This record gives sequence, structure tokens and C-alpha cells, in this order.
Amino acid sequence: MTIIKNGILVEDVFKNVIDLDALSDSGPVLISLDQWREHRSSLLASGRSIGILLLCDQHPKKIAEDIHYFDLIALDFPVFRDGRAYSYARLLRERYNFTAELRAVGEVLLDQLHYMHRVGFNAFDIDCQQPLIAWRVAVGKLSVCYQPAADSHPTATALRHQSI
Repeated sequence: MTIIKNGILVEDVFKNVIDLDALSDSGPVLISLDQWREHRSSLLASGRSIGILLLCDQHPKKIAEDIHYFDLIALDFPVFRDGRAYSYARLLRERYNFTAELRAVGEVLLDQLHYMHRVGFNAFDIDCQQPLIAWRVAVGKLSVCYQPAADSHPTATALRHQSI
């Protein structure tokens, strides 16, 4: 599977083992919160890259103490109108200082990519024919922002005060 990460199309190196009974023996894995709780010790001992998927009802505070162990946190958008992952992304970046890959998965709509990027997502699982073109169009559409976000983009008010 390919994803958009930091504005380029890349191959996903994380093996999704969420629905499997046994974890794979090697390589980067994407696991669920329940799998993390059950296999934490063995995953840490393996030294491999670990990614975790948080569902929309799983607040980041549930992994706050362990956040430094994850190379990837994927946040699920089960339906386009469920915006909890936006808040979780911003919390992960600003409150919990997560600096690694933060991936939007699930119902990731092209119209929402710009806003997802603003709150801290740097990777996207996009289901479309030409995801890189879609990404470039989405992030280039809006040039003025009214609200502050995790991306530190200057707001319209800040820009207005600069020009005075």
C-alpha cells in the first residue's frame, strides 16, 4: 500500500496486524491499543518499529506514558463527520510532543486534507486514483487561515497586523 507522507508518495513499511491473532516475527508493525497492552513487553524487547492505531473513542491519554515508543500513530476517521481525530492529532503534537509519523486513516476525504495537515497529520492513507495530485491540490487551495493550529501557519489577524 502507498501513502502520502510529508508530501511525497511512499510505500507503507508497517505491516497491519490488527486483525491477526499472532504478531509477525519481524519488521515494523501496526497494532491496536489492545495488542499494545497485551504484547507491550515482547514488542519493546524486539526492537522493531511500532505503530499503533487509535480508534475515535480511544483518547491519546491512554498511550501518553508510552508515546516515545511509537514510530507511527494512526488515527481513525470512521466517518467524515467524526472530527475527534482532529483534536487528538493536535493533542499529540502540542501536549504530548509526538514528532514521528501521524497518519490519518479511514474515511480520509480530499476536502479535509488541508485541515488534517494543519492540526498535525503528516501522513495520509488516501483512497483515490492519483493521491499525490489530490494532495497537492488540497494543500494548495487555501492560503489564509483564521484559526491557529499545530502547523504554526500565521492567521489572518497576524498577517493583518504585520501589514500595518
